[in-house]
Amino acid sequence: MAPAPHSPFYLNIPKLLTNSKLAYSTSSFPPNLKHLFSKPPITAASSDGAVAEPIHSDDEEHDAIPAKTRKSRTMAQLINSKPWSARLPSSLSAYTPLSQTAFFQTLRRIKDPSKALRFFKWARHSGFTHNHHSYFIMLEILGRARNLNPARNFLLSIPKNSGNTVQLTDKFFNSLIRSYGDAGLFQESIKLFKVMKSMAIVPSAVTFNSLFHILLKRGRLAMVHELYDEMLRTYGVKPDSYTFNILIRGLCKNSKVDEAFRRFKEMDTFNYKPDLITYNTIVDGLCRVGKVNVARNVVNGMLKKSEDLRPNVVTYTTLIRGFCGKRDIDKALGVFREMIDGEIKPNNITCNTLIQGLCESQKFDMLREVLEECERESDGFVPDTCTFNTLMNAHCNNGNLKDALGFLERMEEMNVKQDSATYSILIRALCQNGNYGKAEELLDELFEKEILLHDNNCTPLAASFNPVFEYLCANGKTKKAEKILRQLMKRGTQDPVAFETLILGHCKEDTFEDGHKLLVLMLRRYFLPSFKIYESLIKGLLRKQEADLAHDTLEKMVRSSYLPRTSVFHCVLTELIEKGFARESADLMLLMLDKEIRPNINLSSDVVRLLFKSRMRNRAFELVKRIYENGYVVGMEELVVFLCRDRKLLEAYELMMFSVKNDQHIGETSCSTVLTELCKGRRLSEAFQVYYELLEKGVKLPMSCLVELRSALEAGGKLKEAQFVAKRTSA
Repeated sequence: MAPAPHSPFYLNIPKLLTNSKLAYSTSSFPPNLKHLFSKPPITAASSDGAVAEPIHSDDEEHDAIPAKTRKSRTMAQLINSKPWSARLPSSLSAYTPLSQTAFFQTLRRIKDPSKALRFFKWARHSGFTHNHHSYFIMLEILGRARNLNPARNFLLSIPKNSGNTVQLTDKFFNSLIRSYGDAGLFQESIKLFKVMKSMAIVPSAVTFNSLFHILLKRGRLAMVHELYDEMLRTYGVKPDSYTFNILIRGLCKNSKVDEAFRRFKEMDTFNYKPDLITYNTIVDGLCRVGKVNVARNVVNGMLKKSEDLRPNVVTYTTLIRGFCGKRDIDKALGVFREMIDGEIKPNNITCNTLIQGLCESQKFDMLREVLEECERESDGFVPDTCTFNTLMNAHCNNGNLKDALGFLERMEEMNVKQDSATYSILIRALCQNGNYGKAEELLDELFEKEILLHDNNCTPLAASFNPVFEYLCANGKTKKAEKILRQLMKRGTQDPVAFETLILGHCKEDTFEDGHKLLVLMLRRYFLPSFKIYESLIKGLLRKQEADLAHDTLEKMVRSSYLPRTSVFHCVLTELIEKGFARESADLMLLMLDKEIRPNINLSSDVVRLLFKSRMRNRAFELVKRIYENGYVVGMEELVVFLCRDRKLLEAYELMMFSVKNDQHIGETSCSTVLTELCKGRRLSEAFQVYYELLEKGVKLPMSCLVELRSALEAGGKLKEAQFVAKRTSA
């Protein structure tokens, strides 16, 4: 229901549309005349010489399309209409050879980036010669689609696949660096920059500008300073005007206005004069930190500095926003009228900024007057998405939720596009009022319309969805919340609280594998999960007998600088052993030793036994050595007996020798077993060596064992050794 006329927020919005272009309708025409107006009438041109366009038949239109364009359309339709199969290349071969024009037109028409890459490879195998431009376009397609791993592999394979006819330049790396940045993966951008340098590709100002933009967006000021020094001192790359504008803007957004001023003055050193963009950036930065009067003085200084440098609508709108933020509406209106006197027409952003300022300052009585002035002085102000969002937000903040929902209906009536902010404002307010049912209904609508994916003019704020996420996760609907979160991630926006809420929701619903997947995504975005997240996941994964995932989570927990209780390590290790994960068990044992977690002798022995059973003898001996180096032991006696029974005689011998040298006691029975099995296996040299070492340590063996050893040595022709044993026997 729309706001009532008596409401302080009521606006006669249809009146504001009287001067705008309305959607064309044939509903008022008699039925027998409607076919004459099935298309909107052509508006008469302002010039007298306007003439109607000639009507062409379909055949004429087909003939007018160049042959290369027809070919590319047909090929793209073939590729888009069905999955890529073994038969598709043979169908495409009918259109070879490909010209450059046909190739690029086809490539741009393919909707699926993975299919575009297949087409690219097919073209190469079909005799089409790729060049610098075709490789770059393919890389751009993959990057824009967020197919970043394939894009990276594609980039690094260019020299090989082109037969070194296409050499990598900074342009290729710049493209993928930007794509990583757009996806919120700034660390991947830095890694790629390092790869670029390792390949002796000299970065350009564009490279550094891209990295500055990405890092400043994430507030990584220290990295920006290091990079700026590297740019000047290591590579001698001269910054350009874009460099300074990016730095000034980024520093201002990070509340480093003083440093931004230093960069502003530094422009003279490189013979750059601040342009209007630079001034607008400084003014914006000052306004953002509340120094609106200083910003006003900067604008006044710009007016005095040069006749050619004049404030524009952006300059004035920024000042208006600054004064509105200070709740100084009188000064904001003064700037508004100054721009009108200077014959600068306000735009929708200017008008919406004023409307927002009036709403936030509770100056509702002035809304109608300002709106009428906006309509009169601009090129025809029409309430847009921002206008409605501002009014909705004001309603919600004043408890008028019913009227706010009425504005949502009005937007639909007027065909005004709803964006992510429209929904997040209402969803948050509904949750605050306990109306979770309606909030969930709007969330479903938001998901079905895919507004979060396609709303390029508005960056969604992930944190605004946290209240409804909490509700969904508390009521067994974590999967629904995750669908929204994944749409947000595709837009490059994320919030650590949202990740934690959903992971705990999955734990509550026993969907621990899904929780682990979100943990991986959370860490990829360099968010630090809480101790509780790790503990809940490990506990649940162990209950589900997901040993490998529990182990992976534990390793991630330790890398996050958390150290769980010893019992957690033991529980995970027990599950790994039971599942037969030999390599993972050994890795966890080594991690425990590194972190000074006391191992259990039985578990340690079980891990070594599992390694031997899995034919990983080197790792088994390495682990035994590490265990003893750290002052712990394994059940050596049971291990050597196990190895003998498993016919791993050399391993039993080596383990026995290790045990003797480390003064670990092994009972007479076990020693006899080892000697007997070595003799049976004709490992006579090893058997005698074990006997000799035991003798040196003063270990007494049963007479029957010695007789058996002597007989085996004699039968094997080792008479000298047999005589040595015989002397000890007779003694």
